[in-house]
Amino acid sequence: MISSVDAQWRRLYPFQSHYWSMPYGLRLHYIDEGPVADRYSAFRRTRDKTREEQPCVLAIHGNPTWSFYYRDLIRDLRTTHRALALDHLGCGMSSKPQHYRYSLENHTERLVQWIEAMDLERIVLVVHDWGGAIGLGAALQCIDRMAGIVVLNTGAFVPPYVPWRIAACRIPYVGSWAIRYANAFAVAATRMAIHRLPYLDEPVREGLLAPYDSPANRVGIDAFVKDIPFSPLHPTYGVLQRLELHLPKLKHLPIRLVWGMKDWCFRPECLRRLEAAWPDARTVELNDVGHYVMEEAPETVIEQVREILKEC
Repeated sequence: MISSVDAQWRRLYPFQSHYWSMPYGLRLHYIDEGPVADRYSAFRRTRDKTREEQPCVLAIHGNPTWSFYYRDLIRDLRTTHRALALDHLGCGMSSKPQHYRYSLENHTERLVQWIEAMDLERIVLVVHDWGGAIGLGAALQCIDRMAGIVVLNTGAFVPPYVPWRIAACRIPYVGSWAIRYANAFAVAATRMAIHRLPYLDEPVREGLLAPYDSPANRVGIDAFVKDIPFSPLHPTYGVLQRLELHLPKLKHLPIRLVWGMKDWCFRPECLRRLEAAWPDARTVELNDVGHYVMEEAPETVIEQVREILKEC
């Protein structure tokens, strides 16, 4: 169960929760903000296909964050545009089944199904961390629905290296115990994923950790770490290979790469790999920012998203 309604972090996340029902009683949580007139859903309206829609923004989080990570972006955009962010299964306020095959492939397919169920069009996609591989994989399957992309520190290819801090979380038994019972991964991220800021304000830290308040609720965090392919034998290895191969199919879209250059996990060589796939993309390098770009430089991200919205 998520933290008390009186928790300070809730003031930073003043959004109405929505849920998409899945088989076996599972639910995917998402927020859907913005002008009511611009909200189109297969569940809410009979759509006039001749009407020109305004672009919408869809933000996809990584590990160990959730839609709370995009709170500043959603709050800013909802005054003028429809803005959505979802929580992956196993994360945030979504269901957290304990015996489930969590994988990049499944997360991606689920996102595609959700986009189609919501009938989203002219999507400006914002992705970070694992949200990059998931979101870009979905974009390739829904390419006609895409209008632009903003990428924050992420990877959409087989990892060129594995930082020791991540590798340590894969030590048999010990790694999972540390992630699930000591909450080591999520708590450590609130310190290790920043550089510009000396620390995160307590309500922000509280909000990032709120859905992960028990070993059972950390099942998705552990699953994401286990899904990092250390060898070609891992099932996600081939998925990431294919994803990188097809990234150039998105190069016709306006793309921004906003990168925290002090990120020890997704280092600058990851940025260069994406620049090679999208030679016309515009890059914004943030020389004193770490992995949590939305926590340290939200204004820059918002500016880049709004620039793309003007181009759509």
